[in-house]
Formats: sequence, C-alpha cells, structure tokens
Amino acid sequence: MLKDYRLPPLNGDAPERAIIFLHGLGDSGTGGLLSIGELWRRDLPDCEFLCPDAPFPFDMAPVGRQWFSLQTFGPEEMLKGVQAAAPYLNEYIDHVLESRDLTPDRLALVGFSQGTMMALYVAPRRLMPVACVVGYSGLLAGGDALRTEKKSSPPVMLVHGKMDEVVPFASMAEAERGLKNAGITVSTLASPITGHTSDDIGVREGLRFIKTIWRS
Repeated sequence: MLKDYRLPPLNGDAPERAIIFLHGLGDSGTGGLLSIGELWRRDLPDCEFLCPDAPFPFDMAPVGRQWFSLQTFGPEEMLKGVQAAAPYLNEYIDHVLESRDLTPDRLALVGFSQGTMMALYVAPRRLMPVACVVGYSGLLAGGDALRTEKKSSPPVMLVHGKMDEVVPFASMAEAERGLKNAGITVSTLASPITGHTSDDIGVREGLRFIKTIWRS
C-alpha cells in the first residue's frame, strides 16, 4: 500500500468525500501539491485530502518519488510506465474508498504532471467512475487505445501553462482530443504566462470545477 499524507475534514467529522492528489516526478506526498488541499478545505469542509507517495524512488536524484522512470521520454516508454504503476494507484483508490466507506462518485483525482498522466490513464479504466479528474500540466498516455479500453467516463478538467518548459503546452490539446474521442467530457484552461506549475487561477478554477461536479 502506498504511504500517504492527509488533511482531515475541516468540520472534524468522518469524511463524506475525498480528493486524492497525485504528485509529479521527483516530488512526494509531503511536497507542495497537498498545500492545494489547505486552500480548498474551507470550501469543502467535509472532504479529506490525501497525497500518496508514488511507488518508486526517483531514479535521477537521491530524494523524491516517481510513478515511473522518465529517463527516456517517449510515448511507448510513458505508456509502459503508466501501465506498470496503475495497479498501485488502483489499489490505493480502492483502499481509500473502502476504509472511508465512500462510493466512487464521492472521490476526485487531482494530478500534476506525471500524476496527471496517472489520473488520466487510471480513472477511465475503472469500472465505477470517480467524481472527476483535474489534471495540471500533464498529458494523455495510451490515448489511442482509450476508446476500446474505457470502462467509465468521469468528467475531466485540464489546466496547462502556455510557457511550460517540461511538458509541451500542445499536450493539453492532444489530451483533450483523445479524451473526447473516447466520449469523455473535457474542459480546458490555458494559463498564458505560466510554466510547469499550477498558478492561482488554475487552482481556483480546479476547485470551482470539482464543486460544480459535486453539486450536480
């Protein structure tokens, strides 16, 4: 089971919803991504926020974690990587749902970079749809096969900086096409002056998207 870090519901009760943050390459569950939960807690007081460590040590530095290696940055390698890491994430999602007695529609996935890749691969291939996916600065691996492999259609929001120096901005449009071709509802937000990070506008709009889904 993946080690995780948590922010309990602000209302002090047992969680009625959960958001799982999936960090990027070289980060960890204690990194900056869980700080978004601090910003969202007041608007979602019944929600628990969790950020698991990726399953493998970062292979390009002595600290940090990774979902898979990106020493070779190619489509085939990335697809093999997400496929190998998917069982770890699925096991963790199942654990969160079962241990909190939550149905999948009460759980959302929020990813950054490599974490977005994991969320976009795993969520549509789960039989029961999670509430939604918010993906920052990521891309869609395995998009060509998604139409035939898809088991559910959770709505997705993609946020990407036009100045991203790590994952090209064009990746957002490619992911949008792949998801829509598979029948998944997608909304997008481009950040004109943002690089490989999540800015205040993206964080705010991500929260708005999740709240809208949970109100519907």
